[in-house]
Amino acid sequence: MLTRRTVLASALAAIAASRAVAQQASSTSSQVLLPEFQPRIVPIQMGVPAGEIHVDPHRFALYWTLPDGFAIRYACGIGRPGLYEPGVYTIGAKKEWPDWKPTPDMVEREPELYGPYAEDGMPGGPDNPLGARALYLFTPERGDTFMRIHGTNAPQTIGTAVSNGCVRLVNDHIVDLYERVPEGTTVALYPKGMAPAA
Repeated sequence: MLTRRTVLASALAAIAASRAVAQQASSTSSQVLLPEFQPRIVPIQMGVPAGEIHVDPHRFALYWTLPDGFAIRYACGIGRPGLYEPGVYTIGAKKEWPDWKPTPDMVEREPELYGPYAEDGMPGGPDNPLGARALYLFTPERGDTFMRIHGTNAPQTIGTAVSNGCVRLVNDHIVDLYERVPEGTTVALYPKGMAPAA
């Protein structure tokens, strides 16, 4: 019988197991985060559907909603001012150790940083900016928005607004989230100053 206790216990066990797997598989296993940046089960408003992602830019928190008014809270980094795009999206694709290529806007903004990768991009791997996993955000109007929820090997950027519009988690956390999230999942990126369901 599925109870609140068994749901929470299985979620916590899965976080611990996936962290161990990610540390074995990734060269970024030396990532060290403060305790408040570790995933944890938190209560959210009752009635929020399970199986959704909600991002609170004010708290630098990503929530994967569970049944019975709970969620797994992951610490994240978000898009820097002017590049964070609140809205409702759908996970349109998922990739392990994805290739990366900067968008034309990124190259135009910072040619010295992104210009060398404008043509060929970068193959997937530990040094790739998208990290170990990526969830691709789509809308019906735009298709692929070129925004991602992805990994990073720069744990110092968690809890900051530094990315080019994407949401980032450290690699072991994105590996855990990736295993939970199917294509078609709803993703809500809340406006700054507007509290989500948590």
